[in-house]
Amino acid sequence: MLKLFYITALLLCMQSAAAQRFQFGIKGGVNISNFTGGDFEDIENESLVGAHAGGLVRFRFGETLALQPEVLFSSQGAKLKSAVEEFDARISYINIPVLVQFHTTGGFFLEGGPQVGFKVSEDVPDQTIENFAESSDLSLALGLGYHTRSGLGFSGRYTIGLSKVGDFDASTLDPDFKNGVIQLGLFFTFFNKK
Repeated sequence: MLKLFYITALLLCMQSAAAQRFQFGIKGGVNISNFTGGDFEDIENESLVGAHAGGLVRFRFGETLALQPEVLFSSQGAKLKSAVEEFDARISYINIPVLVQFHTTGGFFLEGGPQVGFKVSEDVPDQTIENFAESSDLSLALGLGYHTRSGLGFSGRYTIGLSKVGDFDASTLDPDFKNGVIQLGLFFTFFNKK
């Protein structure tokens, strides 16, 4: 009976120690996206407002360093306007950023790292383009944020597209453009250090 008590106490201590080293959470917010690069000489491109939502896991290494992988549904793209038509080119991705974070004792943090995205859908009314976007997207994410001891936080991030988005033959639009996305959001983490 005493052995069972010690084993239970040891397991509880291990769980408590592990809880202080990682946090998981949920997040969501607004995307302001556009296409960058490419040749848009006959077509105007403007920012498109979308949303992102998903989950995160933060692994803490001491007081200042953390690794944060995320899985996010993200709606992004651009508004495109030519002389004869105007439409939203909206592409939805499952994005997986893996970010290194540097935390201050005051709750602020800087973050950066690679992100891979997998296209789940596209909504492009232009009937002359069968497949508008490539099936995957590679980006670099850079941002900053603030995280309270209670678990609530906010962040701002910019993802710089590294791979081309267009998956069609050049016609009036050069397919060699990239995603550029500003993300503003709120998050909440569990297993927060008291």
